[in-house]
Amino acid sequence: MMAEDYARDGTVDSHNNLANKNKTGKWKACRFILGNECCERLAYYGMSTNLVNYLQIRLNQGNVTASNNVTNWSGTCYITPLIGAFLADAYLGRYWIIAIFSIVYCVGMTLLTMTASVEGLNPSCDENGCDPTKSQVVVCFLALYLIALGTGGIKPCVSSFGADQFDANDEAEKKKKSSFFNWFYLSINVGALVASSVLVWIQMNVGWGCGFGIPAVAMFIALGSFFSGSRLYRFQKPGGSPITRIFQVLVASMRKSHVKVPDDKTLLYETTDAESNIKGSCKLEHSKTLRFFDKAAVEVEGDHVQGLISPWKLCTVTQVEELKSIVRLLPIWASGIIFSTVYSQMSTMFVLQGNTMDQHIGPNFKIPSASLSLFDTLSVIFWTPVYDRIIVRIARKYTGHERGFTQLQRMGIGLVLSTIAMIVASILEVIRLNYVRRHNYYDLEYIPMSIFWQVPQYFLVGCAEVFTFIGQLEFFYDQAPDAMRSLCSALSLTTIALGNYLSTLLVTIVNNVTTRNGNLGWIPDNMNLGHLDYFYRLLAILSLLNFLVYLWISKWYTYKKFTGRLG
Repeated sequence: MMAEDYARDGTVDSHNNLANKNKTGKWKACRFILGNECCERLAYYGMSTNLVNYLQIRLNQGNVTASNNVTNWSGTCYITPLIGAFLADAYLGRYWIIAIFSIVYCVGMTLLTMTASVEGLNPSCDENGCDPTKSQVVVCFLALYLIALGTGGIKPCVSSFGADQFDANDEAEKKKKSSFFNWFYLSINVGALVASSVLVWIQMNVGWGCGFGIPAVAMFIALGSFFSGSRLYRFQKPGGSPITRIFQVLVASMRKSHVKVPDDKTLLYETTDAESNIKGSCKLEHSKTLRFFDKAAVEVEGDHVQGLISPWKLCTVTQVEELKSIVRLLPIWASGIIFSTVYSQMSTMFVLQGNTMDQHIGPNFKIPSASLSLFDTLSVIFWTPVYDRIIVRIARKYTGHERGFTQLQRMGIGLVLSTIAMIVASILEVIRLNYVRRHNYYDLEYIPMSIFWQVPQYFLVGCAEVFTFIGQLEFFYDQAPDAMRSLCSALSLTTIALGNYLSTLLVTIVNNVTTRNGNLGWIPDNMNLGHLDYFYRLLAILSLLNFLVYLWISKWYTYKKFTGRLG
């Protein structure tokens, strides 16, 4: 076969041979990855979308406790990807990490289903509510955190593994890679659509055992879909511990803190051949920013011991640029935390707000408040192809950019939309509370105001996701060093974790401050007596300030540049 028939990005096939572009990768491999992601997200959202209600109903927890437990658990789901990403990049590769952690995920889903259906594991309930024992609560949270660990191996690796199926050195395949991230996020929301509509209704009307059992089955199907495409996949070889390489640059820089960096970049140390000495990575071109770290690549007497170079004393330019790339990503990464705090409200405050409203469609059918998140999903499903097929083409005419907007511009638009979503949610709550006061409905469980007034805030959050979350996925994959892509994908996901933790912190602070001197506070158990609108306004103000900081950060961002061939 001709050389052009093989991938030029260093990927191999399932037999560890250089990947044949005609037989592996591209969309024929991605359909299994997208199927896996769709089913896994159905499983995840099938048990998480309505989790706050489960904790309230079956574990007898109050609004603040249930809300904080959900956001803490959700946050952990987005911290554990750091574990899976490190193991994937350093030792096992993305394929095996996805496989191993998916099995852990399946165990967690099975155990959660048992806690909701097996006698002795599920709480005893009567007309006065449920009375869970301490052991039942422990087993339930054990199942939840097994799921959090399992999803930690999947989240940072699946999107990167899918992108690996397209050769970055082939222009035709490179264009398809950008579309992959859009369709990847669409597959997430197809799964979420089923979860937030059908599964939430089953949980509230049929039973929690069945409502959690179906997501468990979906997770086993996800695992089967992933293994089915094994012979078609392209695999990036792990490049060794990225954490070790980062610390080597830090140590070498500190040791040479007194050394002057030469103005001529060619005097900095780099391997002489065209390939990088880091497995699975291209050489990176030297950048003029963060020059302190360049000291690690300055050769001095003592770097060579018996003809050998210690990487703790002297590092290549590429290794230094890896660290610089991570440092440059951090401000952009931090700007996503407030956005994720807004996003987390869909599974907490939006649900609690909806619990107080009229949930009927006609005289007999009642829609669970958590099911309103399907409008977020429908928004994503609508806007993803519209963005990929229409908005990009229109924007391209004005910006001249191949993708319509730069990744940073795309994320910025999402930050603006999330701010508007919080303003809209606040306005609705003001209208709802005025309605309560006007008709003295303070003690009414459901006020006669349709829950569908919440649709605009869900729809706006969904639109913001298409711009920010998908842009973030693509940005962190593109700007990550080749041998650190799983780790950088995990880093982008930690914004969701920290957003959830920040939500917990804000709710806790707000609750402590506003309940002083016997006051009911902004978020009491009876929402008709509270001021959830103030909490939404607080998030809107934080989102606006975050956007202004983001504008300044993005203005000074320097994109990475390649040189040479893959190592």
